[in-house]
Amino acid sequence: MRLLVVEDDPELVAYVRSDLVKAGFAVDVADNGIDAEHLGDTEPYDAVVLDLGLPQKPGMDVLHAWRSRGNRVPVIVLTARDAWYERVDGFKAGADDYLGKPFHIEELIARIRALIYRRHGRTSHRIETPTLKLDEDVQQVEVNGETHQLTGTEFRLLRYMMLNSGRILSKTHLSEHVYDQESERDSNLIEVYIRRLREKIGNQMILTKRGQGYIFNDPNT
Repeated sequence: MRLLVVEDDPELVAYVRSDLVKAGFAVDVADNGIDAEHLGDTEPYDAVVLDLGLPQKPGMDVLHAWRSRGNRVPVIVLTARDAWYERVDGFKAGADDYLGKPFHIEELIARIRALIYRRHGRTSHRIETPTLKLDEDVQQVEVNGETHQLTGTEFRLLRYMMLNSGRILSKTHLSEHVYDQESERDSNLIEVYIRRLREKIGNQMILTKRGQGYIFNDPNT
């Protein structure tokens, strides 16, 4: 999963980005409203953490602009403002959730996960099929009772595929959701990680559609 964090406090950005990466997210950062608006319109983020007090363009204006163009990316508004009417204004502008400063990083991660789960139509916060159970906290997958540790990229790739089970996902599409903006997005590397995942979870779990991409599909579903 790929996130955009929009915040102009460099110390807070460093803290938040580090913990989000450890939690298994690819993270891009924008420190002003103009760059944030552009990135949110041109990159396929799974969620955005948006501060309101931004230089160049206020966060609320950025959110208004996205929604006016039909950009439905899930947005958590991050703000030190406590006035209830400002929260109401944020929800009216299209915010999906609100989190006040200061906050605990564990709560932010939980809220991000909940937003992403809802976007994929999941009512449970567990990512599992009859054959697999994915543990987000330790980035492990359990296959028929046997546990396998995943690398960061393997975890992000498998989580995204499981949340999009049954959909054909091209290598380019997967690269856009597994890597951040600073990473070299060689779509051919996806083949390498698909092969590694198959070695851990079984060939039958990830099917190849020649010329189109891959499908995650538990045959026991």
